[in-house]
Amino acid sequence: MSDASDSSAAGPIRAIDVIRKKRDGLELSRAEIESLIGGYTLGEIPDYQMSAWLMVALLKGLSRAETAALTDSMLHSGEVLDLSGFSAPKIDKHSTGGVGDKTSLVLAPLAAAGGLLVPMISGRGLGHTGGTLDKLESIPGFNVQLSLARFREVLHACGCAMIGQTAEIAPADRKLYSLRDVTGTVESPYLICASIMSKKLAEGVDGLVLDVKTGTGAFMKTDEDAAFLAELMVETGQRMGKKMVALITDMDQPLGLRVGNSLEVEEILDILCGQGPEDLRQLCIELAAWMFHLGGRTNTVADGKTLADHLIRSGKALDKFRQMVSLQGGDARSIDDPKRLPHAKHTADIVSPRSGFVSAIQSEMVGTACVVLGGGREKKEDAVDPAVGIVLHKKVCDHVAARETLCTIVYNSESRAAHARKLLEQSYTITDAPPAPRKLIHRIIPEPSQRARR
Repeated sequence: MSDASDSSAAGPIRAIDVIRKKRDGLELSRAEIESLIGGYTLGEIPDYQMSAWLMVALLKGLSRAETAALTDSMLHSGEVLDLSGFSAPKIDKHSTGGVGDKTSLVLAPLAAAGGLLVPMISGRGLGHTGGTLDKLESIPGFNVQLSLARFREVLHACGCAMIGQTAEIAPADRKLYSLRDVTGTVESPYLICASIMSKKLAEGVDGLVLDVKTGTGAFMKTDEDAAFLAELMVETGQRMGKKMVALITDMDQPLGLRVGNSLEVEEILDILCGQGPEDLRQLCIELAAWMFHLGGRTNTVADGKTLADHLIRSGKALDKFRQMVSLQGGDARSIDDPKRLPHAKHTADIVSPRSGFVSAIQSEMVGTACVVLGGGREKKEDAVDPAVGIVLHKKVCDHVAARETLCTIVYNSESRAAHARKLLEQSYTITDAPPAPRKLIHRIIPEPSQRARR
């Protein structure tokens, strides 16, 4: 296919002509994008030509129509789940990734307890950010590699299921992502949008709530970049007939107090029991409220917050999580007895060098420290130690005395802990005066006035 004839309407579309057209800044047609993605998925277009196209897409950018066509082509490169047999509204949530971001583990059972169907296909840790699948697998026996048939069975039984991307779901994305990772094209917002949306829309959902992170621990470091990606994903989803909303949320410090797979499972159990750190609880309630609102379970977001709070306080959300864990092969006893979760052998405290206020925590360093401890992957084939991580005792704006503990390293390897210690000591900034507090939720897209016009 790569050496076929001209890309005119009269003959087959050649990859080289599609590359040249994009290189020259021209807009590609839907047919050209479909031909490119289809040919690459089937192995008819070689990596070197697709690498060239990815690079010109990064450098030249894509139009909204091109982004939608790319997403649609990747979406239909595999199976799109037909969940029309389920009467409940089908709503999912996606986060662009952050340090300590474990909201998905709360939201799937919480939303299901409120009458939504949540078919959540998630990913593993990427770089310094943790992965939902890795957290779930720290629950003994939990199986994230369900067949699509078993996925449906679990959804039917409890209203939520959490699995990894299967061979049937968006195979073009799997091939493209591996290529992007080694060609310096991961950062393109257009390619990020197509990758995320093709997987999420393959779930057969009616609507999607996006949590787009911004700050030192996010892939999008500025509000402007986060908003651009959020708007791109919202518009792409709307073009494909889905109900969409995106929240730009803060990742200038880790979310919650625990970073590391088993540690984060313990923290979400606290949240599901009506306890846990306030920032994590607040964000979970807010995201759940939007899920209920998009799904038509509540007339307003405020009503959605009330419903989410009730479902947590009543224990219904925890019951739903326990049921999902059991259905996916996990040890449900660990939900009521977290001591059954993996625990590391050693701990070490990082103390403050002086008195003052915590004015900043470099989230990316904290996430990298967790990876160094073994809680994430430096290479794709690395094994993950589910027990290790970091427990934060002080966060931004907190007062701290000299020699008071800032955070605790939870580890199994002395050499790894020594490296992580250096990163964590550098990650905290202590000043005489507290900083101005940052909002947890920076923006909601579309803005309220735009939503009113839709």
